[in-house]
Parts: sequence; structure tokens; C-alpha cells
Amino acid sequence: MEKLDQIPLETILMSTLSTFTSHQLSDLTLYFSSLHHRHHRRIFSLLSSPMLFSLTLHHLHSLSLHNKSLLIAKHLLSKLAIFTHFMHNDTILPPPSTTSMKHRDLDAVLLLLLLCELRQHDPEALDLPPSRWRVVICQYIAKDALKFSSISCSNREIIMKFIDLLAKCKNFVNAMIHAGDGIGGKDRKEVATSIAVVVALPSIEASNDNDGRKECVICKEEMKEGRDVCKLPCHHTFHWICILPWLKKRNTCPCCRYQLPSDDVYAEIQRLWEVVAKMSDSANFVGISNCN
Repeated sequence: MEKLDQIPLETILMSTLSTFTSHQLSDLTLYFSSLHHRHHRRIFSLLSSPMLFSLTLHHLHSLSLHNKSLLIAKHLLSKLAIFTHFMHNDTILPPPSTTSMKHRDLDAVLLLLLLCELRQHDPEALDLPPSRWRVVICQYIAKDALKFSSISCSNREIIMKFIDLLAKCKNFVNAMIHAGDGIGGKDRKEVATSIAVVVALPSIEASNDNDGRKECVICKEEMKEGRDVCKLPCHHTFHWICILPWLKKRNTCPCCRYQLPSDDVYAEIQRLWEVVAKMSDSANFVGISNCN
């Protein structure tokens, strides 16, 4: 099996999409189409208001490279959360604190991505003073206004835009991690489970039938029948007094290393990306099996 970082991101996403039912694909398309238009309306609002554009650009300039990276990472995380939600309707989404953004930050990340796109399209376009950037961006958009507004986009084009956005943001985050920005990589420490997720964990009565276990693997003591114990999404159970300190430091199950959502943006991106990649591997395995 190829390593995850050696497979093109678009290939992983397209392979995962091949596992979607027509209903899932339709829901994803409808949701992203609505989101796509809302984001473009915010961009048009920025461009139609010199003051709002100036304030947003000033906010961008005030951010460090690390914080610009964090903005894009949060934007990517929210899209990955959407994608995995439509993969599995019962997927536990990251808590709002990791995916929601203030209007000012959303405007900033949308403008930042647009500036990156413009720079890629015309490397010299932003050599002008920042006071001229709004005019330059307006001219860039005006060249293909119909396409930009997605008025004539088919469902396939909408999905391809979504995949392109995910791939671009993931490539950017990967580049920042590999550049040693201190935001990820193999040396990352373990992260705590999201407090919102911990609070939502169910409490069940211990029984001899729970996973076939009679003891808590953390303290090695018996889980007495009828006692309230914590059940993780992977169905392993533990004493509450044992699992809470564990989850305060880690977001993995002590038994099977199942990953729970955390409040760390980069850890969440990696967790959700592994969910997508696992589905992609499953799709490829089925495809190979069908060919044999």
C-alpha cells in the first residue's frame, strides 16, 4: 500500500467520492453549492466596499505567518468535517470551536485564498501597492464573472471545485508543517480529547457482556456489574474515574487507539484526513477485487 503522503490528494478524494450513494452525493453537492454561494457573496461584499476591503486587508497584514496558516487550517477543517459528515451521517463532527470562524476571520481567509489564486494566475499582479489590490482583484474576477459566481456550474463542476479547494488547502497546510512552522509533523505531542466530546460520552451500566471485558484496562480492576462506566465510540468501556484523566491528555482509546475529536485544529485535520483516506483505501480494494 502506498504511503498516504505519496498519493495525490485529488486521487484520494475522488476515490472516496466513488463510495458515496447518489443520495449522499446529492446532499453534499447541495450543501457545498449553498456554502460556495455564501462565500462568494462575502467576497463580493468585500470588493464592493473599499472600507471593508481595507479593514480586512489590514487585518490580514497584522497576522503572523503562523496565524495565517491557522486561518487556512480552520477553513480546511470545516470542509473536511462537512465531507466526512456526508460520508457517515453518524460521524462525530469536531466541536464548533474548531470549525466556526468570526466574520472578520472568514473574510480574511477568503481574501487570502483569492490573493493566492491571483498570484498563481498572474505573479506580477500584486506588485502594485496594496491600495490598488481591490481594483486588480475586481478586474481579475470581471474577466470570468459568470464562472466565478458559479451560476452556470453543473453538479460535477461544483464537486470538482470542492475537491480543488480541499486539495489546495491541504497542500498549503502540509507545506507549512514540512517547513517546520511548529504546527504539526511527527514531533507533535499528544492532544487532549475535546471537552464537548467528553461531556457527550454515554454512561452505561457495566455488565459481563461489555466487549467481553470484566476489568478496566487502565486500572486493571474489575468493573462491577451494575456500576456506571464510560463507553467510547469504539465500544470499549472504562471506569469514569480512570478514563477522564486519560482523555484530558490524549484523544485515543487505551485499548484500540481509536481517535476521538480534539480541539487542536491540526490534529483534527490529520484525524479526519485519515478517515477519508481509509474510505479511499476501501474503495480501491473493492475495485481491485471486482477486477479479479
